Amino acid sequence: MPNDPKIESFLRKMGASSPEELWRRYLTEGDPQIRRGRHIFALMPSNPRCAQCNVPFAGIGGFIAPLMGGGRRSTKNPRYCNMCLDFLTMFEGGTEVELSMLFVDVRGSTTLAESMSAAQFSRLMNRFYEVTINVLVKNDAMVDKLVGDEVIGLFVPGISGRHHANLAVRAAISLLKATGNDNPEGAWLPIGIGVHTGRAFVGAIHGAEGILTNLTALGDNMNVSARLASNAKAGEILVSDAAYAASGMNFAGPERRELELKGKSQLVPVRVLRLEH
Repeated sequence: MPNDPKIESFLRKMGASSPEELWRRYLTEGDPQIRRGRHIFALMPSNPRCAQCNVPFAGIGGFIAPLMGGGRRSTKNPRYCNMCLDFLTMFEGGTEVELSMLFVDVRGSTTLAESMSAAQFSRLMNRFYEVTINVLVKNDAMVDKLVGDEVIGLFVPGISGRHHANLAVRAAISLLKATGNDNPEGAWLPIGIGVHTGRAFVGAIHGAEGILTNLTALGDNMNVSARLASNAKAGEILVSDAAYAASGMNFAGPERRELELKGKSQLVPVRVLRLEH
């Protein structure tokens, strides 16, 4: 990467002395122009869209966005537009930052799959993905992964702002509502959610062949977030004490639990949030 004229020119344009400084500024301070672009593209229909900049790839939005300076879907990695992937490929690496993480998991997906045809289950999961992406995008999160019956959202300060924990908790509540978990007749999809705030490495990771690149978060706090989600019952949000304190939210008497999580030597205290029917 050193002495690459293209990289050096981009760094000078951005006023950064190194790729590491560029990542630190992007993830902690953000770029007002990028945030405005994400907000504008988020208003355009429809999913799927770029996981980094929210440019839509389908519908009328997929036609209009490139005319407004947005990229087109990359042929190398369909989760990103070609412009964002060029950035991630050019600046492989990242930095450690405090962020909020949201994991949402479908409860009992195996039983659900057994109770319906493969086509019906596929439609159900596609509806889940659509609803979840819409909620995460609306709350300034980056959609990190869609894996099986789980979706991961990252609330990075440079994109979500300094109130990222508050946004993560609000997004979790919105997800319960969007899946009908406040319906007395029952949810159309049972989900459990984990929300946690802590430090993690966030950056661009190359695939084994050096082609596929993802912007993701790595580290112990991501593992904690995943295990919170796996411990959440249907209709529950498990919010770590760290995320609850950082959110500044004060719910009336939420249940407290102490969880024994795999790989953790001490119990992890959480607040349990549910919706009233």
